[in-house]
Amino acid sequence: MKAFALAAVLVVAGVVPASAQDLLAQPFSDHGVLQRDRPIAVWGRAGAGEAVTVELGGRTAQVTAGRDGRWRAALPAMPAGGPYVLTARSGDRTDRAEDVLIGDVFLCSGQSNMVVQVSRALNSPREIASSADDGIRLMTVQTDNRPTPQRDFVRGAAWVAAGPETVADFSAACFFFAQDLRRDHDVPMGLINAAWGGSMIQAWMSADALRAQGGYDEGLSILDQFPTDPAGAQSRWARQWEAWWTSKAGTRPWTETTGDWTPVPAMTAWELWGVPELAAYNGMVWYAATVTLTAEQASQGATLTLGNVDEADQTWINGAAVGASGSGDRVYPVPAGVLKAGDNVVIVNALDTYANGGLYGPAEKRALTFADGSSIPLDAGGWRYRVGSGDYGPPPRAPWEALAGITTISNAMITPLEGYGLTGVLWYQGESNAARDPERYARLLAGWMADWRGRFDTPDLPFLIVSLANYGEPRSAPGASGWAELRDRTRTAVLADDHAALAVAIDLGDRWDIHPAQKLELGRRLARAARAEIYGADISPSGPEAASARRDGDTIMVTFDPVQDSLVAVGGASLLGFELCAADGSGCRYADARVDGATVRIAVAAGAPAGQVRYAWADNPQVNLFDGTGLPAGPFRLAVE
Repeated sequence: MKAFALAAVLVVAGVVPASAQDLLAQPFSDHGVLQRDRPIAVWGRAGAGEAVTVELGGRTAQVTAGRDGRWRAALPAMPAGGPYVLTARSGDRTDRAEDVLIGDVFLCSGQSNMVVQVSRALNSPREIASSADDGIRLMTVQTDNRPTPQRDFVRGAAWVAAGPETVADFSAACFFFAQDLRRDHDVPMGLINAAWGGSMIQAWMSADALRAQGGYDEGLSILDQFPTDPAGAQSRWARQWEAWWTSKAGTRPWTETTGDWTPVPAMTAWELWGVPELAAYNGMVWYAATVTLTAEQASQGATLTLGNVDEADQTWINGAAVGASGSGDRVYPVPAGVLKAGDNVVIVNALDTYANGGLYGPAEKRALTFADGSSIPLDAGGWRYRVGSGDYGPPPRAPWEALAGITTISNAMITPLEGYGLTGVLWYQGESNAARDPERYARLLAGWMADWRGRFDTPDLPFLIVSLANYGEPRSAPGASGWAELRDRTRTAVLADDHAALAVAIDLGDRWDIHPAQKLELGRRLARAARAEIYGADISPSGPEAASARRDGDTIMVTFDPVQDSLVAVGGASLLGFELCAADGSGCRYADARVDGATVRIAVAAGAPAGQVRYAWADNPQVNLFDGTGLPAGPFRLAVE
C-alpha cells in the first residue's frame, strides 16, 4: 500500500525529497489494471541518478532516474490476466502495487453527465447491489486545475475493485459501459474517470493543442505569467475583460459607484430575492460594498475573501482588478497600493448561466483580512446591485479558471496519466460549449482527439463520443439551437475520424433535468459503439446515420447508411422533427416526412426553398425515427444535392 496522503502533503507544500516519494507514480497502485497486448509504460521517482528495477509477472526492466529523480520504464506486452504484483526497487527502497490485473483500460472524461454517479441513476439500489465484479477496477481522478502541467496528481488517485461500497459514487455512464461489455468480453477492465461538471473542452486540451487552434496565444501567455506574477497576469486579463465590457455596454461599473444601484435584499441567490426580472435570470449582476479603513489598515497587506460566487466573477477594489475565478471560494490577495484610508469600494461582477446565481453564502466568508490578523466584514455596510442587462453574448473568461479556462484541468488531471496504456476514451461533454461557441466544436473536438492520441502515445486511440441528450422546453416552431449545432458539429467530427464512434442519446434526456438518470441505457449504447469500433463486431456503432440528401422533383430523398432492417417511424405514419430550409439555413419550416425503406421522403411545396434538410434541430427535439437496432437516428443537417 502506498503513502498517498504523505506524498500529497509534501507536493502541495512544494517539498518533494526523494526519500518521501513513492517509487511508483500514483496511477500504479493496488488493484490497478494495466493495458494488455502492448508494452507497459511504468514511471515514478527515485533519487537522482539512482538505478531502478521494475518487475511484473516475471518481466523486468532496469532504468536510471534522471537528474530530477524521475524515471520511466517499459515492460514487455502481456496478455490479459493476473493478479500480479508490480514492484519497483531502488537501493534499499521498494514500492509494491498488489492485485494488479492486465486487461483493457478506458479513460472516461467530460463534464457533469460523465460525473453523474451510479447512485443518481435510475434503479440505482438494484444496480449498486448487483455491482460486485472483481474484473472491473475503478479510479476516480480528483478534480483539480493548475496553470502549468503537473507530472503527479496533487490530490491523489487510487484503484478499487467494483462493488456496492465503491460503485455508488463512481461515474454511472462509465461503469454501466464496462459492465455491459463484460457480458461478452471476459477481460479485466480498468476505468479511469477524470471528469468535471461544467467544464469546457478547452480546459481539457494541452497548450500546444490550443495554439494549433488559433486565437488562444494571448490567453496562454497570461496563463504562463500567472504562477510567478499573479498581479501582473490579473492586470493584463482585466484590461481584456474591461475592453470587452466597454465595447458592449459603453460603461465602466467597476469605477461608477453612484447612481443606479439598489440595496441587495438578502445575501442569497438573486432568484430568491422576489425581484421579478431576476426570478429566472441567467446573466450578469454587479455587486458593490463599501468598507472604511484607517491609514494603518490601508498600509498593510490584505486579502479579500468573497466565499462563493455562482458561477464566475470579476472583482475590483477601488477600480483595480484583484481577482477572477469560476469555482470555489474566492480568496484574492490585494496588491500593494490598492487600499486607501477612508472609503474603499469592492465591486464584483457575478456571471450565472444555469440555475441559481450570485454572491451568497455565510457572511463570515466575505471580508477584508489584514496582515496583523484583523478583518473587516464586507456585509456590515450592506451590498448594492445593478443588473448587467444587455444582449452582450458570453463574456470572456479568465484563462486560469478551471471550468471555462484553457488547459488548466488538462494540466492537473490528464498530464499525470500521459503514457498510461489505454484501449479507448469515452467522452460526454459539450453542454458548456453549446452555450458559448458551438460553431467551433468540430475543430475543437478533432484537435482534442489528436492531442490525447499524442499524449497517450497511441495514434489510433479510439474515442467513443456521446451526442448530447435532449433537454429543456420543447418547441413548436423551427429556430436556432446551440445544442443542435453542437450535436451536428460532434457528428461531423466523428464521421471525419477513422477511429471514433458516436453514441446517440437524443431520446434519453429529461425536459427538466440537464442530468438525465437513464445512464444504464447510455452505458449500453457506449458499449455497442465499442464493440463496433474497438472489438470488431459487424454492427453499426449507433442507430441509422444520415448519409445524403438529394432532390427528385417535388421530393427530397434523405438516404441513411448504415440502417439495420429498415427505418421505422415510431408512434405513427409520419416522422417528427424534419425541417426544410434555404441553402443558407434561413426560412426553416417543418416538413411532411415519411419512411421508405432506408430512405426518408420529404415533400416540397411548390416554390418553397429546399436547399438544406435539418432533423431534430432543437435543444429538446421530439424524435421518432429509429431502425431495427431500436436506436434513434441522431440530429443532423445536410445540404440538398
